Amino acid sequence: MRDDRTAARRAAARLEEPVREAGRLARKLGLDPYRVNYWVVTNDEMNQLIAYDGFQSRFPHWRWGMKYDRQRKQSQFGLGKAFEIVNNDDPANAFLQESNSLADQKAVITHVEAHGDFFANNGWFGLFTDGDGQTGPSAGTQVDRDDDDRPRGPDAAALLERHAETVAGYMEDPEIGRETVERFIDTVSTLTDTIDQHSAYAEAVKTGEDIDPEDLRERLDAMDLSSDVRGQVFDEEWLEERAEAEAEARLDEPRRDVLAYLREHGMCYDEETDRAVEMADWQRETLEILRREAYYFAGQRVTKVMNEGWAAYWESLMMGEERFAGVDEFLTYADHQARVLGSPGLNPYKLGKELWEYVENTTNRREVIERLLRVEGVTWRNFHEAVDFDEAERLLEPHPTIAGAGPDVLGDLAEMAANGDPRVDPKGVDRAQSGTVDPEKYPWELLTYEGLAERHFSLAKPQYREFLQRVSRERLEETARYLFDDERYATIEEALADVDRGAGWDRMREVRESHNDVTFVDAFLTEEFVRDNHYFTYEFARSSGDYRVTSAEYEDVKKKLLLRFTNFGKPTVNVYDGNFDNRGELLLGHEYNGVTLDVEQAKGVLERAYKLWGRPVNLATIVKEYDEHDLEIARRRNREPTPRETGRRIRFDGEEFETHELDTQIEERISASEVDYDTKPEEWLA
Repeated sequence: MRDDRTAARRAAARLEEPVREAGRLARKLGLDPYRVNYWVVTNDEMNQLIAYDGFQSRFPHWRWGMKYDRQRKQSQFGLGKAFEIVNNDDPANAFLQESNSLADQKAVITHVEAHGDFFANNGWFGLFTDGDGQTGPSAGTQVDRDDDDRPRGPDAAALLERHAETVAGYMEDPEIGRETVERFIDTVSTLTDTIDQHSAYAEAVKTGEDIDPEDLRERLDAMDLSSDVRGQVFDEEWLEERAEAEAEARLDEPRRDVLAYLREHGMCYDEETDRAVEMADWQRETLEILRREAYYFAGQRVTKVMNEGWAAYWESLMMGEERFAGVDEFLTYADHQARVLGSPGLNPYKLGKELWEYVENTTNRREVIERLLRVEGVTWRNFHEAVDFDEAERLLEPHPTIAGAGPDVLGDLAEMAANGDPRVDPKGVDRAQSGTVDPEKYPWELLTYEGLAERHFSLAKPQYREFLQRVSRERLEETARYLFDDERYATIEEALADVDRGAGWDRMREVRESHNDVTFVDAFLTEEFVRDNHYFTYEFARSSGDYRVTSAEYEDVKKKLLLRFTNFGKPTVNVYDGNFDNRGELLLGHEYNGVTLDVEQAKGVLERAYKLWGRPVNLATIVKEYDEHDLEIARRRNREPTPRETGRRIRFDGEEFETHELDTQIEERISASEVDYDTKPEEWLA
């Protein structure tokens, strides 16, 4: 262990300067991250942290050991290496593996700084509010960095440690026991995707009230009235209509947070007495712990593409374009980045980075177009003929001294700073001239945000130079329609001199504040993006029994991605009734948007839900049924059969499953007339 800690300390020592400088560069580029504590850990410690979702303390449960064993074997057999892990906390804690090369460590650090910015500034992380615990990490060797004045954010490490202590206490209680608590956690864990991911976390409470609407027929039965008296005072038809009206009313506002509903109103099935009994205090508290943690991790799950793409974008700019990777480190870094972005399947790093680049490019293009459309003689109709795009590209290139910031142009930069040029940082130039800063190694120290924005203006980069001239006439007309004639230019050179080089970055930060993956894809995955980046959809074909490319149309690609990101890619299930059919049964409803449930998995969830309700549970859903004759014809003609969509209600009474036809009213309620991606209300969109 002494050798491990010595190696970790040596690794930490060589990272002090990269950590400090990466933080300074990130802030120069306009990022505003949480303060980050960096910890150098061994391979085994990294495996443990990954198993614990990036934290050092979680509630006792067998699942962590299973995750640890899987991660250990994956690392051991070369199936994937974890370079880092960072958590959403203030301060954020990032764990670096000591065996990483210096190039990889630098890549990880720049990646982490961008994650810290996203954690601190994206509104979806702000939906979760933490307690007041102040416990920090204890393992690993820390790399210090400068503090900042940001108001404190969440203290999730302390929260999760308190949860661990609470659950461990229940397990150690001889009247409860570890096995009982673990079984209960297993039951609740199957429902942790059924929170209301679009609402701020609020603790669910046991109201102590009977939530089942009172059925007067049951009270009359208990009063033992004669049939004559009952018939004279109470009309049976009226009693039936009253019960039906109550049942219909309960369908109007389904509860999205199933776990909260069960916390407030659920019971437990007691095998010894064969009936529903009140949950014990430890059960309600454990349920709430799992629910609270589900809300904490929801922010990361609903912004996976945005967050990873954001980190990949800024890492690439810092490591490659701003040369944070040294000359002898760049090839190692390029290989690292290529493997990350080249991973098969739906790659959140690649998709996210490409979407962020598209946001930047389209914003910069609009900024340039608005200037050019104010040039005398240039209109949306003659734009492509009137504008010399070769000249425009030349004029958009950064000033040579800004582009080549470093020791060779230090004198020129000092002169520009003396003249008040906003692109040059006079303090940085002074430090470079005095020898405090190495301008060859850290050229960004010489520039301000404005200077860096010009130095990295996207439309001046070779790979995007044709992006401007590809603008459509429709987009030009739309832009021209909303232009004010308050500013005109005599020449293209005058117009482009006024371009705000930071417009793209400014827009990216605005988008970063409010969107999640669903709204991000919905807003920015356009026909142009799909075409330029070669996206397509594929599906399993029932007629042939294999997967086939089904479409390259952007509407289809967008729909497929939106469905993939809705509710973490899981079915959306809500509570529709806590007294279904006036029998105290629970009715859950699957919000059907064209994608059917895996019925066998759904039955497994119903079995767990039964244990938390204590009485029969029902699930309303819609299934697709195929006629065998139609299926055979489709196979012969090499096309897909048309399914018949049918409403079904699956009921579990603790022993058996029953499948019933679904009431028409309920079927209409759970069906979406259009594809419903369950996005945040419009006020969240910038």
